[in-house]
Amino acid sequence: MSTTVFIAVIFAAFLHAAWNVQIKLNLDRFLAMFLLQTFLMVFGFGLLAVFGFPGSAGWPYAVVSGVLHTGYNLFLARSYQHGDLSLVYPVARGAAPLLTLLIASTAFGDVPSTGAVAGIVILIAGLLLAALSGLGRSGVDRSTLFYALGTACFIALYTVVDGMGGRVSGDPLAYAGLIFVFDGFMMFAVGLAMRGPAAVKAVMPVWKSGLVASAASAVAYALVIWAMAKAPIPVVAALRETSILFALVMSARFLKESLTWQRIAGGILIVAGAILLKLT
Repeated sequence: MSTTVFIAVIFAAFLHAAWNVQIKLNLDRFLAMFLLQTFLMVFGFGLLAVFGFPGSAGWPYAVVSGVLHTGYNLFLARSYQHGDLSLVYPVARGAAPLLTLLIASTAFGDVPSTGAVAGIVILIAGLLLAALSGLGRSGVDRSTLFYALGTACFIALYTVVDGMGGRVSGDPLAYAGLIFVFDGFMMFAVGLAMRGPAAVKAVMPVWKSGLVASAASAVAYALVIWAMAKAPIPVVAALRETSILFALVMSARFLKESLTWQRIAGGILIVAGAILLKLT
């Protein structure tokens, strides 16, 4: 993996953790996703204005991606209703790279090198270890785990779809703009259907927070789609999950959640896996 791609994905990981903390910290979970995705549609139109529309081959992928992202948003919001960030985030993000590796390699033949697979396995081990202390706490809501694992499935599916869509579209950033528009439109429609016009009124007092989180989300995922056009999808998918390091630090600093030895040891493995991915 080139240094440029590596740095881009690490930066995307930081931004991804930041907007997840923003949602957990300030906003009603469902309404936060509703607001974030609505603003994401605006950023999508901005990307399309700059880069134009992607090739027609990418449009079916973009439509499917919009549906998958809507499912992801709903499951993620439900996960955060009762679960700590330091539990939900490692479980959701930890299982996703393994699922992505299996789907991308078997369904699309996007198979990374042996060294990269080793790096992915080490990184995933770190992610799962970081989640153990959250899983081991008494009183963990089992439905939270269900929705967190469901979130992981959506992540894996939309990652592979967007990785392939970005490639066949001819311009990954134009493709990113298109999926942001579809994603935002679908989530806006779902939000109105579930909460009615009151949803818009409810998010207005926190629109600035939503705008900041949406900007971070847009930049992060646009970078990931661009990176997946340059490197194997499973490698990028695993490397972006270094966001857990940033999330654990942020959750300890801002949400006063504890950093246990499992999370520290998991962080060390995540760094080791990321270094191996860089070297392959």
